[in-house]
Amino acid sequence: MAPYDSDSSAASGTYTETSVLLGYPSREPTDDAVSHLGGRPDWIDSTTSPSGLFARCGSCKDPLTLLLQLNAELPQRFPGHERRLYISACRRKTCRRKAGSIRAIRAVRIDPAAAKATKPKAPESKPAEAKPAPLLGNALFGAAPPVGGNPFGNPFGNPFSSSSGASAANPFSTTSSLAAKPPQPPAAETDSLATTFAEKARLGAAPERATAPRPSEPWPAEAEFPPPYPLWYLDAEYETLDATPAPIAQRVVVDDSEASTAGGGGGTEQLFESSMDKTFQKFADRVGQNSEQVLRYEFGGVPLLYSADDAVGKALMAPKQGGKVEVRGRVPRCAECGAERVFEVQLTPHAITVLEEEELSLEGMEWGTVIVGVCSLDCAPRGTGDGEVGYAEEWVGVQWEEV
Repeated sequence: MAPYDSDSSAASGTYTETSVLLGYPSREPTDDAVSHLGGRPDWIDSTTSPSGLFARCGSCKDPLTLLLQLNAELPQRFPGHERRLYISACRRKTCRRKAGSIRAIRAVRIDPAAAKATKPKAPESKPAEAKPAPLLGNALFGAAPPVGGNPFGNPFGNPFSSSSGASAANPFSTTSSLAAKPPQPPAAETDSLATTFAEKARLGAAPERATAPRPSEPWPAEAEFPPPYPLWYLDAEYETLDATPAPIAQRVVVDDSEASTAGGGGGTEQLFESSMDKTFQKFADRVGQNSEQVLRYEFGGVPLLYSADDAVGKALMAPKQGGKVEVRGRVPRCAECGAERVFEVQLTPHAITVLEEEELSLEGMEWGTVIVGVCSLDCAPRGTGDGEVGYAEEWVGVQWEEV
């Protein structure tokens, strides 16, 4: 992985560190025994697999091949939640660029015992001073943080932190003690609204939780799947960038006076149009500073767009807001609980190079980035019992290479 030293970088002023965690491939096992590129999926509970409907391409219905399995536990944000993300893709060339050819699953198990043990206590009050019911509205709206405030708290509480002090919150780390705290409180509770974003997210007009039974089928046998991509372990580092990046040349002009004299043609030739895709250039420059990255992670953060002109770019970028990129409010809400979705992780082009290292065909994957938006509340999918593993499909935005 890239040899970055965040401490020395900060001291020298050569680099600046962001709140984005980058994943790097490794042939050797790392401290994270769960996350990996390629290989086959490992479920939180080996006896509970997702519905087989999640295993199949949305176009051809063939089984998909795993691209990424990610330990996505966030004990500070979702105490008591065991979380994993899985991204899979169809290998058929005819399915490329089609909806459903790349899919993402979120797995979650909520520990009810931990929820009871660490449930926040309500402030004590004397019976004579009990407040009338109408003050519930004041508690919900008056005590909530400002609309412009960050509902996700300190971005450096990010689960990918590679420092020893944050190892318990790192989705790339081991999972021995990550299921010991409670799930989010139900909507009816009004405890500690200033310290949780769950209630704030529910203040919006969200659709009711679906209760209809979900169609299901067994997970396909291993023999039905295509050969897996080679397995790569993952290491993580905070993103470091040049403090003063070199300016991007908007156009290059060549003096063609000799040719003009000889042939009578125009005097200059523009080799670089000023209408260059600035979004792609930003993507290339940003990723190029840490070129071996295979994924970018920041729960509730901002994805790095590959293009502003395709359907995904147009959906996530708001021209009226100065081109601001945002997942929340611009992609479909969670189909399980109706909460808004937020950005969590995206794959970068080097992942293709790594996964297809042993491929002989020249016709490999053609995406530029794969962006995943997840339920902001990390809800348990409907029908999931206490302490059971539930699986939900999450939003995937694929930005394809231009042809």
